[in-house]
Amino acid sequence: MNIILKKIGTRLLAPLLKMLFASLRLDLRVPAEGLPSARSGIIFAFWHGSMATGWLLVQRLFPDSSPAAVVSLSSDGQILSDTLGRLGYRLIRGSSSRGRDAVREGIAGALSSGGVVAVTPDGPRGPIHRFKYGTVRLASENRAPILFADITHGNARKLRSWDQFEIPMPFSRVVVTLHLIDVPPFFSEEELHEFANRLSERFAHA
Repeated sequence: MNIILKKIGTRLLAPLLKMLFASLRLDLRVPAEGLPSARSGIIFAFWHGSMATGWLLVQRLFPDSSPAAVVSLSSDGQILSDTLGRLGYRLIRGSSSRGRDAVREGIAGALSSGGVVAVTPDGPRGPIHRFKYGTVRLASENRAPILFADITHGNARKLRSWDQFEIPMPFSRVVVTLHLIDVPPFFSEEELHEFANRLSERFAHA
């Protein structure tokens, strides 16, 4: 029965997310230099708790791209991957703890072909609002900028989960502030960790 419910859920979730996103009143705030070209490869990041909006935001901002998404190998990740597949995403399965090499190769391939790779840098298990070092390392190794979407829902239901997952209410206002981050090469792990920690402090929500 659980398998049937999951299949029904993923079939319904994709169109429901589309309808919800279409109803939102987006207030987009782009960097002064504008959006980077997807053809050169972009890592698009947003917090795990904001992904109800984040996944569809990618397609809104880059409608001509075929975005890829990094999704964990957990059972919850399977539900998410089924939903994102129905939304037109190419899937890269794995995380820092499982399937690390596959993620590295998948991201490098997607970026080198001139695409957008969507990630939740504090997922799949937290800690909340902290950039994991792997995301920053991959951006540096592939010379790809990170476009971070700071998403603030004006009216949302917040779940009691580790990521404080938010479900925006239909027709509510959503402020999206985009930050273009140029990730430099690193010559030591200490440099990489310091840079990632600064990003976490910069974008952590109070």
